[in-house]
Amino acid sequence: MGKVFKFDDDVNTDEIIPGRYNVTTDPKSLAEHCFFEVRPDFSKTVKTGDFIVAGENFGCGSSREHAPIAIKASGVKAVIAKSFARIFYRNCINIGLPIMVSEELYEIVEDGDEIEVNLEEGKIKILKDDKEIKSKGFPEFILKIIDAGGIVNFLKNHEIGELENGI
Repeated sequence: MGKVFKFDDDVNTDEIIPGRYNVTTDPKSLAEHCFFEVRPDFSKTVKTGDFIVAGENFGCGSSREHAPIAIKASGVKAVIAKSFARIFYRNCINIGLPIMVSEELYEIVEDGDEIEVNLEEGKIKILKDDKEIKSKGFPEFILKIIDAGGIVNFLKNHEIGELENGI
């Protein structure tokens, strides 16, 4: 269970982590400046297990991994949006930040609402009205990458043949 931090459409990577803070790859430092310009209280109010819910095209802009690293290091359990920029989506999987696509959720939750998410089944439960919605889940091998904390950690612990066989 976690609190929703709701964002609009077209949140770009410079809004997630302003460029002037991209002089480091230290996750803790990036987390301290996550959404610093568009939501200055974010890093002080987000708790481990909270969620970002956003509109369309979340993560548009540059392809650097700083943005998903900042979000993951802030403690966000998952980002759920109507749609994602393709490179941001892939970068999230690469670093082990769970993301989900749901057009329905954005329309029915507000900032501060509490939700529960089951990544394996793609289920999202909105606690204020005990409503459950379904999102597209991930294939098993993507869940294993996320569980490992990203593709690098996954590859350190698995054989290449496992990838070729779809794990």
